[in-house]
Amino acid sequence: MTEPVIAYIGIGSNMGDRQAYCQAAVRFIARFPKTSLITVSSLYETSPLERTDQEWFINCVTAVRTTLSPRELLQACQEVEQFLGRKRSVRFGPRTIDLDILFYGNRIVQGPDVTIPHPRAHQRRFVLEPLAEIAPELEHPTLHKTAVQLLQGIKDRQEVRRWAPFPLEQKAG
Repeated sequence: MTEPVIAYIGIGSNMGDRQAYCQAAVRFIARFPKTSLITVSSLYETSPLERTDQEWFINCVTAVRTTLSPRELLQACQEVEQFLGRKRSVRFGPRTIDLDILFYGNRIVQGPDVTIPHPRAHQRRFVLEPLAEIAPELEHPTLHKTAVQLLQGIKDRQEVRRWAPFPLEQKAG
C-alpha cells in the first residue's frame, strides 16, 4: 500500500466568477479518489504577473492527503480544469481555472509532463502568501527554506491582498 503524502495545490482564476471557479475546484479536489482535503487558505486577490493586460486573479492553496501518484494527481487536476472550461490558448493568459501541484510531500519529480516542486512557486507571491498561511513551516525540498522564509525573500512588487476567508461550507467538501 502506498503511504499517503501531503500535497499542496495552487488554485487561480481570473475569468468570470473567479471565487465560484475556485470554490468549484476545491469541491472537485475534495472528491479526488484516494484523497482527503486537509485545509484551504483564504482567498487572495492578486495582480497578474507575466501578462498585465488582464483581470486580477483570485488565488488560494489547498492541502490534501493523498495516495495518488504525482502523475495521477496531475491528471485529476487537468480533468477539473477541462471540466471548468480552461482553454490553453495563450501562455500566462486569462483562465477560468488553473490548478498547479506545488509540492508533493518532500518529493522531487522531474518529468516531461510534471515538475514538482513547481519550478516557479518559490518566486511567486501569489503562491507563497496563501501557502504560508496554511503551512508556514513547510520546507522547500531543494531550497531548504520554509514557506515563510521564501515569502520574506520575494523581491517582486506583485500586489497580493487577502480577499476573503474561504467559505467554511466549501472546506467540508
